[in-house]
Amino acid sequence: MSPSEPVEPLQFGWEEWVGLPDLGVPAIRAKVDTGARTSALHAFDIETFGPVAKPKVRFTVHPIPGRDDLIIPCSAPIIDRRDVTSSNGEKESRFVIQTNLSVNGDHWPIEITLTNRAGMNSRMLLGRQALKDHISIVATDRFLQPELSYDVYHTAKMRQSAPDRALRIAVLSREDNYSTRRLVEEGEKRGHTVEVINTTRCYMAINAMAPEVHYDGKRLPRFDAVIPRIGASITPYGAAILRQFETIGTWCVNGSTGIVASRDKLHAHQIMARAKIGMPNTAFAASPRDTGNIIGLVGTAPLIVKLLESTQGKGVVLAETRKAAESVIDAFRGLKANFLVQDFVKEAAGEDIRCLVIGGKVVASMKRTGAEGDFRSNLHRGGSAKSVRITKEERDTALRAAKAFDLNMAGVDLLRAEKGPKVLEVNSSPGFEGIEGSTGKNIVGTLYEMIETRVRPAPIRRRKVK
Repeated sequence: MSPSEPVEPLQFGWEEWVGLPDLGVPAIRAKVDTGARTSALHAFDIETFGPVAKPKVRFTVHPIPGRDDLIIPCSAPIIDRRDVTSSNGEKESRFVIQTNLSVNGDHWPIEITLTNRAGMNSRMLLGRQALKDHISIVATDRFLQPELSYDVYHTAKMRQSAPDRALRIAVLSREDNYSTRRLVEEGEKRGHTVEVINTTRCYMAINAMAPEVHYDGKRLPRFDAVIPRIGASITPYGAAILRQFETIGTWCVNGSTGIVASRDKLHAHQIMARAKIGMPNTAFAASPRDTGNIIGLVGTAPLIVKLLESTQGKGVVLAETRKAAESVIDAFRGLKANFLVQDFVKEAAGEDIRCLVIGGKVVASMKRTGAEGDFRSNLHRGGSAKSVRITKEERDTALRAAKAFDLNMAGVDLLRAEKGPKVLEVNSSPGFEGIEGSTGKNIVGTLYEMIETRVRPAPIRRRKVK
C-alpha cells in the first residue's frame, strides 16, 4: 500500500501506540517530544552493509520494555548520518533511516535515528519531523489514539506478515566460476549483500565466551547466512571454518557434518546403506590379500574402481575384466590410495540423473550422458545434459538421500537400473551451470527463496539463561 496522508490532523497525547510496518514492528509505545527534530528508535547490534554508493543498516529492536528475549531483526537504506545531542547534553553520531509510521489506519513516511535507548522508559521517541502537519498535541493526555497490544508479537500472523529485509550473506568459495557469480548476481538482484569469502584466508578465534571468524586481519561481520562452496581439496579446513560459523549461530545452507560425510565416499555409502537407499554393490578393504575377496563381494567384471577422494570423474576407473580390476587395485594400493570397488550398472549405458534438492524438494533434474567412448557422464569431462522427467521412485530416492546427510541443498546422482534407482553420489556443493542451462530454471533464485524463509522469521525469542 502506498503512503497516504491523513485528511484531518490526528490528536496525540504525550504517549501513543504506533506501528512501523515496514520494519516488522506492528506495535510500540512512543513518547512525543516536540523539542526533538527527528524521531528515535531503540536499536542495538547496529551494523552497516551493502555498497558504498547505497549503504544499508541492519539492526535489531526490543519493542517490549523488559523483554530482551523478544527480538525483531530489521534493515533499511541509510539516508543520512547526523550528530544528535541527547537530553543530557551528550553528542552521538547516529544513522538516519526513513520508514512509514502507522497510526489508526493512516501512515506516512518519517525519519528515524537509531540509538540505544535501553535506559529510557520509552522504546521510541516521536520528534517534530514526524508530527508536522499530521498531529495536534494534547500535552496533558496520553493514548488518544486506539491502544494496541504487545500480544501481536506472539501470533502466527505476525510471523507470516514479517516484511522482507535485506540480508548479508557470505559465500565461502575460492573460485570465480559460474556458480559463485550467479550466487552474487541473484542475491544482489533480490536486494541482499553477498560477499565472497576465500575459505583458506579465514582464521578463527576459538573460545567459550566470544568465538569469532577473522579474515585478512579483521573480524568478519555478522552474516545472516553462509552458502558453503568448499572445494574437495580443502574439505577439513573448510568444515572447521563452517563449524565456527555454526558456533556463532549463523545459519548455514549446508552444515559441516553433512559436507564432511558426503565427501568421504566410504562414509557416504555407509550412511546410505543405513538409510536403506539403493546403490551399486560396494566393497572396501585395506589388505592386499583381500583383492580377490573384494572383487567377489561386488560381482563379476566389468567393475568400477573409485578413489575415495575422487571428484568430477577423476580417479574413477572402469575395469572390463577381472584381470584388469586386479591390476588397477594393485596400482592404487601401490600409491597408498584408499578406494572402493563397485559393480558396473550396464543398463545405465553411460548416463545418470542429477536431481537437485533444495529445502526438501527436487527442484530440477537433468540426464547427463558421457562423451563418446567415456562411461563417465560428468559435464566437466565433456558430457552433455538435458532436462529429464523423473519418476516418483527416483524423486523419493533423491529426497531420502539428501535427508540422510541432513543437507538443505544437494545434487543427488543416480542410475536407472533394472531394480530401481541406485544412488552414485550425494554432492553437497553442486554446480548450477549445467542444471540451469539444461532446464532453463532459476535454481539460484529457488535457493535464495529457501534462505529468505529460514533467516527472515520474526519475532525471534532468545532462550533465557537460567
